[in-house]
Amino acid sequence: MSLRWVDVLDIAIELIEKYPDVDPLTISFPDLYQKVMDLDEFDDDPGRCGEKILEAIQMAWIEEQD
Repeated sequence: MSLRWVDVLDIAIELIEKYPDVDPLTISFPDLYQKVMDLDEFDDDPGRCGEKILEAIQMAWIEEQD
């Protein structure tokens, strides 16, 4: 399975599994961006990401963690 920036919910689930001790409420966007890029399943153009995408990933991560 290959993840792209539009796969917000799937990315959030992968982040929860890979980084269970990270609080998504306190992560910075640069750190979040790097964590997404470091996911084994992630395969998309780094330049296609923006603040709105990172915000959506962060919100999905928060919601899924609850």
